[in-house]
Amino acid sequence: MELFTAPWWSALLAIILIDLVLAGDNAIVIALAARNLPPNLQKRAIVWGTVGAIVVRSAMTVGVVWLLKIPGLMLVGGLGLLWIAYKLLADEGGGEHQGPVATTFWGAMKTIVVADALMGIDNVLGVAGAAHGAFDLVIIGLLVSVPIVVFGSTMVLKLVSRFPIIINLGAAVLAITAANMIIGEQLLDPIYGGPSALPSAETLHTAAQWVTYAFAVAGVLGAGWRATRRNKSEHYANEKDLIAH
Repeated sequence: MELFTAPWWSALLAIILIDLVLAGDNAIVIALAARNLPPNLQKRAIVWGTVGAIVVRSAMTVGVVWLLKIPGLMLVGGLGLLWIAYKLLADEGGGEHQGPVATTFWGAMKTIVVADALMGIDNVLGVAGAAHGAFDLVIIGLLVSVPIVVFGSTMVLKLVSRFPIIINLGAAVLAITAANMIIGEQLLDPIYGGPSALPSAETLHTAAQWVTYAFAVAGVLGAGWRATRRNKSEHYANEKDLIAH
């Protein structure tokens, strides 16, 4: 595809739109992962987490043809994203981090990059398709989306500090994304429907999809709520021990 031709601009616009749609999920992940860091490290985590996520997503887009050949990849990615959604909730309620700041910072970075990689598996396919093999379009589109992701993450972080319920909403969004990935796994077409599924079983497939969505969201929120309560109880118990001594 030649540079700056009508098809080139059309493909670039499509990629930017895809990236902007995905920026919401990215902003939530980055903000939630950085929320427990000291204020002086939050901006660093947001910026470098975004850079790391963009690099990983670019590499994934280059290897999209290879990724398509891996059976079960969407299923594994979906299950991994469910775990990350749970961990974002489970880390609540434990008070201040006791480990060194650097460990906390890199822990946030790891969460950001891994979560974005898992979430990006299906999204990368759309970007690669819109680019029609033109890697320069992918890079330009991703670079345009970076400031939006950073700004969005900063805004979400401010809202989280005022409205903690956003953490639960963010975890629910990740759970829904994970369910989408699981449902989109070709190996599970007999359960959820797909090109290889029988049309006569459409009602059962739809029911299976809704059950998966409900189980993913309820499971993440329920398990996260229990973990948060346990963390708070342990934190209060530790505080009492410190006061007693």
